[in-house]
Amino acid sequence: MMNWNLARRCSLTIFIIFFCPWTTFGASFDSQKAEFTIQVKNFVSPYKIMSFSFLPGETVPIKIMADKIQKGFSLSADAGHIESLSDSSWNWQTPKDTGTYQIKVLSHDNQTLMSLHCFVILPYATVKAAEYINGYRMGRYPAIRLKGLKIYDPPDGFIEVTSNNIDIRVSPHFTLSQFICKQEGGFPKYMVLQTRLLLKLELILEHVNKSGYRCDTFHVMSGYRTPFYNRSIGNVKYSRHLWGGAADIFIDEPPKNDYMDDLNRDGIINWKDAQVLYDIIDGLYGKPFYESYIGGLAGYRKTEAHGPFVHVDVRRYRARWGD
Repeated sequence: MMNWNLARRCSLTIFIIFFCPWTTFGASFDSQKAEFTIQVKNFVSPYKIMSFSFLPGETVPIKIMADKIQKGFSLSADAGHIESLSDSSWNWQTPKDTGTYQIKVLSHDNQTLMSLHCFVILPYATVKAAEYINGYRMGRYPAIRLKGLKIYDPPDGFIEVTSNNIDIRVSPHFTLSQFICKQEGGFPKYMVLQTRLLLKLELILEHVNKSGYRCDTFHVMSGYRTPFYNRSIGNVKYSRHLWGGAADIFIDEPPKNDYMDDLNRDGIINWKDAQVLYDIIDGLYGKPFYESYIGGLAGYRKTEAHGPFVHVDVRRYRARWGD
């Protein structure tokens, strides 16, 4: 296991601040936050773009949260029914058909202030006994919860991924394609992607840039995994990747080579570069704004198959491991 000890973190921080010419302290990074936040069901987002998953026919409460509510806010949806409750709150009845839909938050002069990408998912209850969904091999979720925890229940359902939506921007700095399972197979594909993970990754990305590492997104080495694919690569049965709440990430800025960058500028790409990213993320723990994103965190060394990377997830309790 990596020794992520305090002495190394302190020495690394000193090196970055005083000796690393590569750091730019977040210059030109745009977090793409709006001037207000929005609550969609149980999630609160400040971002101009965010994605959510809902069941067919579900009633979704939407509320704008701001110190001073701007008059003239309105919602538009390309499908489903919107019920206005007040100047800043609505209910959206989702369509009955699986698909990708968009809700826009509009200003009084009809300018788009926020785009909400909403996936109406294929309910798990309709396919729970299936090894395949429309020819795409899924495998089966564990029948028994790990430690009796509800987070290990099967997901509510699956996003249907097609050639039309695979490149959709699911948050300001990430696309759906970054999280798709790596297994072979054509369209349609099926996956789970938690909004909480997107919010966490956006928050981490902002703090990485504030810490002096300019990057527009993370390379997601592994996002969602079907139970079949997860088993085929020999991963643990209850990996949070199966629930769309985990990502293995690293920084790979241009010129991109699908490999971790030399973050500490010592001329060697190794676990110490993963440590830089790990320490930034670990430093967020204990902050009040980070409480909703508590989860797993682990650093991994490079192997013949991959470079160093960091695992993050949103399991809702603190977990640490590594190699």
